[in-house]
Parts: sequence; structure tokens; C-alpha cells
Amino acid sequence: MSDKPPFGFGPADRDRDPDKDRDPERGSGDGPQDPFGFGNLPGMPGGGFPGMPGMPGMPGMPGMPGGAGGFDVSQLGQMLTQLGQMLSQAQNSGDGPVNYDLAAQLARQRLAATTSSLTGAQRAAVSDAVKLAELWLDAATDFPSGATETKAWSASEWVDASMPTWKRLCDPVAQRVSGAWVEAMPEEVRSAAGPMLAMLGQMGGLAFGSQLGNGLAQLAAEVLTSTDIGVPVGPDRVAALLPENVEKFTKDLDRPASEVMIFLAAREAAHHRLFTHVGWLKERLLGTVEEYARGIRVDTSRIEELARGIDPSNPGAIEEAMQSGMFEPETTPEQKAALARLETLLALIEGWVDAVVADAVGERLPGADALRETLRRRRAAGGPAEQAFATVVGLELRPRRLRAASELWRLLGEQRGIDGRDALWAHPDLIPSADDLDDPGAFVGRSEIGDPIAELEKLSDRPAAEDPEAGPDKDGPDKDGPAPTA
Repeated sequence: MSDKPPFGFGPADRDRDPDKDRDPERGSGDGPQDPFGFGNLPGMPGGGFPGMPGMPGMPGMPGMPGGAGGFDVSQLGQMLTQLGQMLSQAQNSGDGPVNYDLAAQLARQRLAATTSSLTGAQRAAVSDAVKLAELWLDAATDFPSGATETKAWSASEWVDASMPTWKRLCDPVAQRVSGAWVEAMPEEVRSAAGPMLAMLGQMGGLAFGSQLGNGLAQLAAEVLTSTDIGVPVGPDRVAALLPENVEKFTKDLDRPASEVMIFLAAREAAHHRLFTHVGWLKERLLGTVEEYARGIRVDTSRIEELARGIDPSNPGAIEEAMQSGMFEPETTPEQKAALARLETLLALIEGWVDAVVADAVGERLPGADALRETLRRRRAAGGPAEQAFATVVGLELRPRRLRAASELWRLLGEQRGIDGRDALWAHPDLIPSADDLDDPGAFVGRSEIGDPIAELEKLSDRPAAEDPEAGPDKDGPDKDGPAPTA
């Protein structure tokens, strides 16, 4: 699980990243971060309005020269006008917990200075690489091509194309976070607050939108393909690469640019083959994120205890309490179980892609092994983009057991053939579990997976009540024990 609580709960700077201190675009790292994810209005003394967390990073918000001598009053009217526009936008942004319009606008503004229009040559290179990769993959997997369209995206285009998926990923967590605040309030406080709760919800939507926008800007500057984080974030059946990011990635490698592009295209195409032809897979991933969100709880007794020691007339004390982590959700057993299922499923997905791409390009690209190891390490260790995603969603989409999963799929391919290996994706009960990753050889040798089709027929004969895919809680454990991806 991420060390950073979702959507700004608690201090955002508990585990400071030394690289952040050296990167001017990611802040200096000095002092505690605003727990609401806004940052500070540039130049305003004390980081915002007196006694209120600052509201930094908002698009178009003018800097107000501050310091010991005060601020420039001539800009006050403009600032208040834009603040009113933002609040109006919050009222018109719908009933969701996150202002996604603001998130997209902020991400595009941050990316505008670093991205440019793609050239025809860049688009052609992506198209040619995917066509060649698809040809090579035909012999390496039983799944036919999954993508019907190929795209070359700029970073801003990635933001726009991926926003519907981010809504699926972020809404459950943000909804629970917002609800946890209200649930934690004593009844008399909720009654007295009245319409203020709606205003707080709008401001929360702005805060979440600001944090999401900044996180997506960081991700968009680094992702290489539409499936780079393990979940297809773009439209279904659209294979997409980001040529500008691929070029930056290639600069650190001792390999030809065309070779890197083909290797990444093979990974993108393999992901789409898997997600297109394994109908339950994407919904299972997103459903597990929703399970994680349902497990969010806030320790109301701690809030009440800390609140008794706060002087309401001292705004500084209130802000200090917020930054101390008093509103941070506690980790629950439900969250731990959902996270374990998510990590195992991601490892199996990435392991399958790793093994299949190795078969497809291994003898055709001289640097395939080196590129494979580079991407394994990049995926397992994470980086600024992974950290941004962890802050936004509150968990890390990181396959921690990628090597074991890749070895398991490799052994299955060797001993049972490509069709026998890929047939295990036919039903979630057939795929390996977390325990199987401890000993891939033992799983491969098990007699009961000798005929996946026969096993699938047995599953189809079970009563509906025993089918983990039936009913509203399809992602939960079945009556015989935990779900196989736990």
C-alpha cells in the first residue's frame, strides 16, 4: 500500500523524496504540504487566506506579491473574481466527488510548456511498430490481435483519452474519503453545518481535482503507452504510444530508437490482446480498487480526542491538526485483502505480457533482454509517476512479484504449450494464486490444471450461488474460501 494517504489525508511530506527537493517542477520540499492538495497561492503571506489552507496550483490564479510588506492590493479584485469563477465551476461540475474538468484543465496547462504537436514521422513510426509487433505476437500467444486502432498520443492527448478510466479509479476512493469526513462529525455538528456541508463538498471536489490534475501531469510526462501502469487507461481496443516520452526514455538506453519503439509496441499490443479476449479482467481490476475504497475508515475517536484539544479561535492550531494526520484513514483488513488481490492480479498480467513479449521478440531484437530487464525494474521500483498515482488513488498499482509471475507463465508455455497456458485466463478460478507465485514449478506440475477446458466445464456446472462471478459481490471470496487472486 502507498505510504501516502489518498487525496491529501494527513501530511503529504512524511516520507520526503530527495529527488523532489532537486526538481524545481515538483516543489522545493520545504515545509509541510497542504493536506488538501492545493499548495499555496503564489506570494500570499502564510500560504493563503488567514487560518485556511492555501489554494495553490489553481489555473490562472495570479500570484500576489507578499512578504513582510504585505501584498499588492491592485490584484485583489482579479484574484477574487477568479476565485468566484472557480466556485461557480465547482457548482456546475456535477455531483461527483472530484472536479474532473479542473483536473484535466490543470494537467493540460502544466504540460503545455513541455509538449508539442506530434510530427507525421512520429505517428508513422508508432503505426509501423505496432503492425510489426502484432505480426510477431501471432506466433507467441493464442489470443488474436486485440487492438483495432493505433494512435500516437501527446501527453495532453493521453490525459484526455484516459480521463474516463481515472473517473472509475478515483471516484470510489474520493467518495469514501468525502463520506468519511461527514461520518466522523458528531451529529450535532452535522445538523449545525447544514448548507455548509454542500459547500465543503464543492471545495473538496476542487481540492481533489487539483491533486488529480497535478498527478496526471506527472504521469503524462512519463508514461510510454496506454497500458504502462498495468491498467488500460485509454479507449478499448486502441493501442497507443507516446513518441515524445519514448524518445526521452530511449536517451538513457544504449539501444536504437526503432528497437525500443518496437519492443514497447509489442508490450502494448500484448496487453490489448489479453484485456480484449479475457472479458472479466478489466472489471475485476477496477472492482478490486472499489473494494479497497469500501474499506476506508476514519478513526472518529481520534478526531474527537484531538478536537477537544484544539482552540477554535486559533486557525493555526486547526491547520496544524490537519497536517498532523488526524484525518488520515486507518488501514483496515478489507483494504489489505483487496490490495493483496490487486497486486497478485497485476503481477499475473505483467508476468504474462513479459513472457509472451520475450517469446515474440527475443530472437528478433538484439537488445530485447536488456530492454526487458530495464522495464522490469522500472515497473517494480516505480518512480515519480508511480508516486503521483499512489497519492491520487491512495494505493500503488505495482506488480511486486513480476519475476515470479513471468517465470510461472514461461514454465506453463514450455510444459503445456501456448494454448494450454493462455486457456487458464478463461475463468478467474483457473489462474494462479498468490501462493502459487511462491513455487511456480509446483503450480505447473499440478495434475488438476492438466486440462483447463475440462476445469472450466466443471466450473460452469456449479450452482450460481457458488460462482464468484455471479451476484453483486462477484469480486469477493466464494463459499469455499478466498478468491483465487487473493
